[in-house]
Amino acid sequence: MVAINCDMGEAFSIYRCGDDEGLMPWITLANVACGFHASDPRVMRRTVALAKEHGVRVGAHPSLPDREGFGRREMKLERDELTANVIYQVGALAGFLREQGMELNHIKPHGALYGMAARDEQVAEAVADAAAVFGVPLMGMAGSAHERVWGASPGGFLSEYYADLDYRPDGSLIITREHAAFDPAASARKAVRAVTEGVATAVDGTEIPVRADCVCVHSDTPNAVDLAKAVHEALQPHLS
Repeated sequence: MVAINCDMGEAFSIYRCGDDEGLMPWITLANVACGFHASDPRVMRRTVALAKEHGVRVGAHPSLPDREGFGRREMKLERDELTANVIYQVGALAGFLREQGMELNHIKPHGALYGMAARDEQVAEAVADAAAVFGVPLMGMAGSAHERVWGASPGGFLSEYYADLDYRPDGSLIITREHAAFDPAASARKAVRAVTEGVATAVDGTEIPVRADCVCVHSDTPNAVDLAKAVHEALQPHLS
């Protein structure tokens, strides 16, 4: 069985980012921004309430402290500093979950932190130290430092496939500062193949192995709602 997850709750103050209301019916897991790359207390609170309304489980989406760069610029932090940053963010979201009578489901790092943890086991271990405080799974990419480090963590590991990002031949993601639109039908077909066959296609046409416990759609992808709907409908027989 597979979940559909979405990075969301990324508005700030009067500024909107993505259509969370339109996306919620088509996902099963929400990765909610915790204030360091996007979001604020009111946005976090509204997003958690919206998830509860739609029966969507909620995980934390912590970032490097980089609101101006939307968390997509790499930074150098000491291990204990990085762990403290993640605990701080997840703890904030946990308060809003408690208000709604909900449990924290997982943690998925955002942007540059996600990419750094995929390559650097020291970064991955710093994130794992924070996740151990909350006892929940970490979400990341199979075949990377995510799996090597987080696969051994007490909370467990969830491997994801991206419906709206391209892959390099070595299996790594091409993470851009701004997301482009993806063809919903084509992305849905690829998602089904990733889930059922464990295969994805890199930008050069190479077939690469993947494991998909969940499929991700980003809320800031221009046609995110259409994409999430197509993926949901294609994966309906496999959804958890």
